[in-house]
Amino acid sequence: MDSGKVLLILCLLTVSFVFAKVMTNKSAQKDGEEENYTVESKNERFEIRNYGSSVVASVDLGSGTYDQNSNRGFRKLANYIFGGNQESQQIAMTSPVMMELGDSSSMHFFMPNGYELENLPTPNNEEVLLEEIAPKRVAAIQFGGWANQTKIEKYQKKLLEYLDEAGIAYTDKFYFLGYNAPYEVANRRNEVIVELAQAE
Repeated sequence: MDSGKVLLILCLLTVSFVFAKVMTNKSAQKDGEEENYTVESKNERFEIRNYGSSVVASVDLGSGTYDQNSNRGFRKLANYIFGGNQESQQIAMTSPVMMELGDSSSMHFFMPNGYELENLPTPNNEEVLLEEIAPKRVAAIQFGGWANQTKIEKYQKKLLEYLDEAGIAYTDKFYFLGYNAPYEVANRRNEVIVELAQAE
């Protein structure tokens, strides 16, 4: 077989592999789990939620904005759940993807129900950490369209204004939640949440 045919076959195999990955990702995101929470109270501006403890795969992203860090963090975590682990195991995609905001940011993928730290495969990339995050009580505000740093800051500011007006105390721990796959254009759901201060 000449080199041209070999190259063509390799190209076709590569395209087929990538296509299969994309279709698997689409199916997982469309039918996958959404992280559970209970709504304590809600109005037309924001809602108060309670989240239980969760098992996540995380990556620290250091300083920088959402625009600078989000794609880099997503790629590393997606590689882990698509088989970039010591068992070459694929793990279903869940929603939302959570990004901790601040001077130093991090990104988290929630693991599906049934996974504990003890039965998750070890990541090939040492930057990917497996951890359990504690329960939290938060306030959440929602917005549509494509997320970027400007929008996140806008809705973070709005949320704090609403909480100040309502006399609700909050901490300095902010997160962005993104619920949609990159290929989904319509009805995109984004949220900014802040952990609330514990009652004294």
